[in-house]
Amino acid sequence: MQMTDHQFDGTAAAQGISWRIKLVVALLVLLAIGVVIVTNHWLGNRFTDATRNRAELRLALYSGNMMAELQRTSVVPLLLASDPALIGALNGGEFSSTSARLISFQTEIGAASILLLDADGRTVGATNRNLLGTNLRASRAFIDAQRLKETVFTAEKREAGGFDFTYSRAVRSDNRVLGVVVVAVDLMKFERAWAGLQDAVLVTDSAGTVILATEPRWRGYPLAEALAVRDPPSAIRRALQATADWAQEPPDAYVYGKAVMQTEAKVPFRGWRLVTFTAYDSVRERVNGVLALEIMAFAILLALTFYLLSRQAWSQSISAQRESAELRLLNARLQREVAEREKMQKDLEVAELTLAQSSKLAALGEMSAAVSHELNQPLAAMKTYLAGARLLLQRRRPDEALSSFQRIDDLIDRMGAITRQLKSYARKGGEAFEPVDLRTCVSSALSMMEPQLKLRVVRITRAMPRQPVMVMADRIRLEQVIINLLRNGLDATKGRTSPQIDLLLTAGDTATLTVRDNGPGITDLENLFEPFYTTKKAGEGVGLGLAISSGIVTDLGGRLTAHNAEDGGAVFEMQLPLLGKETEAAE
Repeated sequence: MQMTDHQFDGTAAAQGISWRIKLVVALLVLLAIGVVIVTNHWLGNRFTDATRNRAELRLALYSGNMMAELQRTSVVPLLLASDPALIGALNGGEFSSTSARLISFQTEIGAASILLLDADGRTVGATNRNLLGTNLRASRAFIDAQRLKETVFTAEKREAGGFDFTYSRAVRSDNRVLGVVVVAVDLMKFERAWAGLQDAVLVTDSAGTVILATEPRWRGYPLAEALAVRDPPSAIRRALQATADWAQEPPDAYVYGKAVMQTEAKVPFRGWRLVTFTAYDSVRERVNGVLALEIMAFAILLALTFYLLSRQAWSQSISAQRESAELRLLNARLQREVAEREKMQKDLEVAELTLAQSSKLAALGEMSAAVSHELNQPLAAMKTYLAGARLLLQRRRPDEALSSFQRIDDLIDRMGAITRQLKSYARKGGEAFEPVDLRTCVSSALSMMEPQLKLRVVRITRAMPRQPVMVMADRIRLEQVIINLLRNGLDATKGRTSPQIDLLLTAGDTATLTVRDNGPGITDLENLFEPFYTTKKAGEGVGLGLAISSGIVTDLGGRLTAHNAEDGGAVFEMQLPLLGKETEAAE
């Protein structure tokens, strides 16, 4: 009986242990399910939001690139419509050199294509000579340009699919329409660039019609019809998808039967909208990866639990010990990776500090070079005036010497103003705007350049209107720009047998000052206005004059451009809003 009692006690103890093991296992399973559900929901929302934010950032980048292309091309018809050569060709009916001129404009401007139509809609000039002679009388670009007195944007659907985007403007003379200039905008290049991405991208106009898309079959359809080119999945298939991926948020749309995330952004142009469709696959893969790690962790925890509670099975104990050893190795590997990442983070912080210090030193060097660059001219003039005053005093002509001293005093004031204005390159904006006559600024700049002009025999020609050309500007900074352009002209004409600089001031829609020299021209127009870019020898310049001048003209609401003349030499054009018209331009 005693042995039987002992056997009964042992059996009861075994049953008690089995009950506790079952309870612990059940609790662990419930805990694992709860953690997986919460983690899945939280990570799904977080990764979905991150994917949507990245899609919105890409949309902002795409929209900015499209607006830059549209704005850059929109000014081309206005420039070509006022070109004297094109107007003369339309008046005289002589178009032998028109296409060549348009090709040269295309090379300088970078437009996709340019057409010149006469009053009957016939193509008389084109960058693509195969289009010469074609009649576009019925095109919207030709009709709208004749009806309106401004640049017209047109999006016409092609017969073969896709759209043609153009800017057109009528060429007028004496209130008579001579022809129409049509400039194509190459927006299809953005479509080709988007085609290499995983996301589907499209652009709709104000009516909701797809005009650009990575899927060619979508073009020309409303957005809803474009997405319905293939039937969406049935209700049963959607239910199966929801069962297979139970944690995924409801999709925004279906593209070819596949659930996608839809992101939209407005394009600030004629009511256009950008839309992208991003698949949820990347989100699901990242969430499933984390869930797999959690499930693995709970599985390891269950193994350890069985190891602690089941000492009777030595084989299971040995297996659990092996799993524990593998876990320690994995933990050590993770610790080493964490240590390496911390070391990389510290190295990155040191590199960032070094980069910040380098930026400070670069800014200090830029400011020092700018101070030296801008003060050399007044110092040279002061030296000349001092020498003249000394000679006048020796000849007992004190009144004229006092005049030289007055000029030196003015130059000192100018140097003070220049040092205050040198901040314009690092911080845009001016504080001393006033009505200024551009003719007076040109005369003052030539007076400042008098010492250098006397050292060389340079022919200076001026063509100025008789009426004042008034602009709202800072006189000191404006003279600074003109002096920099004259100084570049003098440097460019070194070595020429008959150096010449032409100054032309005109007042039309804007005040335009053109400075042209007969030097060798400009070899790199793209980097011309970049800081520290110079073609001069070492010690002759630091490459800040044109960069500062471009920033000053931009602050004044205008722009500074450069190109090479057809017969040689460089041409700089400074355009500023006329006084009284800058408000109209802003409106």
